[in-house]
Amino acid sequence: MIVSVILVSVVALIHIYILYLEMFLWATPKGQKAFGTTAQVAKDSKSLAFNQGLYNGFLAAGLIWGMLYPDEAVGRHIELFFLGCVLIAGIVGSLTAKRSILYIQALPALIAILVVLMQW
Repeated sequence: MIVSVILVSVVALIHIYILYLEMFLWATPKGQKAFGTTAQVAKDSKSLAFNQGLYNGFLAAGLIWGMLYPDEAVGRHIELFFLGCVLIAGIVGSLTAKRSILYIQALPALIAILVVLMQW
C-alpha cells in the first residue's frame, strides 16, 4: 500500500504543479515554454488557462481526499475515480494539445491505477 500512496501523491503533486503553471505562470516565459505558446497566445488565453488550472486543482484535491479517506476501501475507489479522470484527460490532451501530455499526465496515472488495483 505504501507504493500506491507514493504514486497517487506523485500524480496529485503533478496536478498541483500544473495548477500553478496554468493559473499563475501562464503568461510568463516559463509558462509559455511549458505549454509551447507565444506571448500573444498566452495573453489571449490567460483566463481560459486559469480555469483549466482550477480543474487540475480539483483532480489533485480528489486524489488527496482518496488518500485521506478514513475507510481504506472507499478511499481506493475515490483514488481510482480521480486517477481515471487524469488518465482520460491526459489521453485527450495528448491528442488535442501536446503529445508529451501522454507521458507527463496519462502514464503516471495509468501506473498509479495499476498499483492501487494491486493494493501495493
